[in-house]
Amino acid sequence: MALFYVPDIAGSWELPEDEAAHALRVLRLTVGSKLEITDGNGNLYVTEVASIAGKHCYVQPSEPIVKPKNWQGAFHLAIAPTKNMDRIEWLAEKATEVGIDSITFLNCRFSERKVIKTERVERIVVSAMKQSLKYNKPVVCEMTDFNAFVTTERSGAKFIAHCYDSERVLLKDVLPLGEDVTLLVGPEGDFSPEEVELAIKAGYRPVSLGSSRLRTETAGLVGCHTFMLKNEL
Repeated sequence: MALFYVPDIAGSWELPEDEAAHALRVLRLTVGSKLEITDGNGNLYVTEVASIAGKHCYVQPSEPIVKPKNWQGAFHLAIAPTKNMDRIEWLAEKATEVGIDSITFLNCRFSERKVIKTERVERIVVSAMKQSLKYNKPVVCEMTDFNAFVTTERSGAKFIAHCYDSERVLLKDVLPLGEDVTLLVGPEGDFSPEEVELAIKAGYRPVSLGSSRLRTETAGLVGCHTFMLKNEL
């Protein structure tokens, strides 16, 4: 059964334009066809098409079924976007499939990309959420200055992954169970030494993601997967 994303479904019981087009033109649903809808906040609505009027598709009101996440805690990845947007879009897709709660794009000293439009990333995240049958949509945050991000108070455990030859521990060895986690991943040129120092002063623990040298988007996905291996229910 097809899964649709309608954030305000309980307010109108109408599919938005893009979801209606997919339902009517691609899947060719008709009155009485069964479908599932999520609001992206952990609620599932099992319903059916109630009526069709031109390009408009209305569904039968139904009670929500609460669908808890299948992991403990919340994982927030803060990452410098790559110069090639295809790579960061790939990360957003795969991280959503694996399981992630929030992603923030960081503007760092050595960032290759200083501006990012999140609209396309949002669409990719929604598509991946539906494809992987998840009912909580990850929050996609706008580009944020590194200094502003790390000096903002955050709950849970905080880590910074960097490649400098200094004291670090493996992320997999220090990830807490069931707690919120924020992980910083830098650009291809890594964080600057000053950024690493600032993060440590702000309570971020330096970590390694393993012995291999990883691309930025790969490092982000490894961090996401490491969290999920520890916290998946």
